[in-house]
Amino acid sequence: MSMIDTIRMRHSYRGSYQPDPVPREDLRTIMEAGLAAPSGCNKQTTSLICVDDPQILKRIHAVVTPPVGETAPAMICVLTQRIIAYRDRCFAVQDYSATIENMLLTIVDLGYQSCWYEGHITDEDRIGDKIAEILQVPDGYELVCVLPVGKAESEPGVPVKKAFEDRAWFNGFKVQ
Repeated sequence: MSMIDTIRMRHSYRGSYQPDPVPREDLRTIMEAGLAAPSGCNKQTTSLICVDDPQILKRIHAVVTPPVGETAPAMICVLTQRIIAYRDRCFAVQDYSATIENMLLTIVDLGYQSCWYEGHITDEDRIGDKIAEILQVPDGYELVCVLPVGKAESEPGVPVKKAFEDRAWFNGFKVQ
């Protein structure tokens, strides 16, 4: 499928997953696509941990409340480092956002589904810290997002999007 078709087909999937394992080759392809994303001043602040071991996944799901992606056979955990890139600017959020979007598009292109879970992970209860402890993530890294990965049991819902003309213009902002 073309890249624009993949972009148009990608939607957040919050349903159940088929139990079939995701081949490591596909998981590596997904993570390589993520790491190919642009990075502010090439600081490469984003790192990834893929979990496909059912016992480790079980431990992670035990700390994620409310539960998300608990039937997915794999999960990619996104880590960031807060590194000053230019003057006093840190581009970690932009870096990991680009990484995540590349991975989400690759996930769909390979026939899998996922959802970007971030707020759920970084809220006040610090679920990301609990997951990082399970994965033995060293100090200096923050776990900011998880992406469950697997074959969907059902089709993802298609959200209603505002019309192009309501959100994009040429040569200046236009009030409708």
